[in-house]
Amino acid sequence: MRIVAGTVKGRALAGPKSTSRHIRPTADRVRETLFNVLGQFLDGQRVLDLYAGTGALGLEAVSRGAGQAVLVDQDREALGLCRQNVDSLGLAGQVEIVAAPCPGPWRR
Repeated sequence: MRIVAGTVKGRALAGPKSTSRHIRPTADRVRETLFNVLGQFLDGQRVLDLYAGTGALGLEAVSRGAGQAVLVDQDREALGLCRQNVDSLGLAGQVEIVAAPCPGPWRR
């Protein structure tokens, strides 16, 4: 897994252990397609990445010009991966990590 484009293009992201069933990172190709569509609207925007996992979506957005990203997850491993990835990319000033459950009608 890596950042596809932007200021930290090509930098690797830490991923979950192969035994983790709770974290499924968004594939590079999916992120690339998503941000090719949204790209012109990102400059300076604030991005919310719910169920952040590794933080790949939010970090990709910041790399491509978003002003800030908030990564939200409640899983301990996911939060650790988010922190590790934010630190390794040097984006701590632009990314906030929140340990909280994500809202939604699908939660029991």
